Amino acid sequence: MNQPTGLRERKKHATHRALASVAVRLAAARGLDQVTVEDIAGEAGVSPRTFFNYFASKEDAVLMPYPDNEERAQRSVERFLAAPAHLSSLEALVEAIKPDIESIEAEREDWLARLDVIERNSALVSRVIAAQASSNRAVVVAIAERTGLDPDRDLFPRLLFGVVANAMQAAVMRWHAFGGEEPLTELIDQACAAIAAGLPDPGEQNKH
Repeated sequence: MNQPTGLRERKKHATHRALASVAVRLAAARGLDQVTVEDIAGEAGVSPRTFFNYFASKEDAVLMPYPDNEERAQRSVERFLAAPAHLSSLEALVEAIKPDIESIEAEREDWLARLDVIERNSALVSRVIAAQASSNRAVVVAIAERTGLDPDRDLFPRLLFGVVANAMQAAVMRWHAFGGEEPLTELIDQACAAIAAGLPDPGEQNKH
């Protein structure tokens, strides 16, 4: 994960990360409704005013662990477009998102707690979808660019994005359900390999 270089930016980055981590920990322990902005700020050692310099709400603090979400999404798009031509679009897209998956695994406990909070607060799901809309669109446009298609007229860019996004969701849900006991990258590889194989029924290949 790229780190900011200037001292001021590093301090802002660290404060954002600390507030997000505290918000998740408190919400997982007490329940989101029982946590206030004042609780989060106090635990992180800053004022509520400082909290609002970083987040509009406690929900945002839970859902936005990184201050550079847009830049991270752009880096994924750049990796996808720079992937070797011999890789299929599916393979290139999976490789492009792996650094972000590795970041999740590196912060396993934080992410498992975050997923616990989201699972218990269904209203957060719509906020996640809304927050990802812009970056999702950027990926669809990138798929269209790599394949020489129109992102709006042609089906493939949206279809590939939807398939990979749902494969990731299935893998993350499986990872979360069993407490992160298996590496998330391996689960995503398994999901995408099954898609690439045409999603055969389990054991079907053994029948031949």
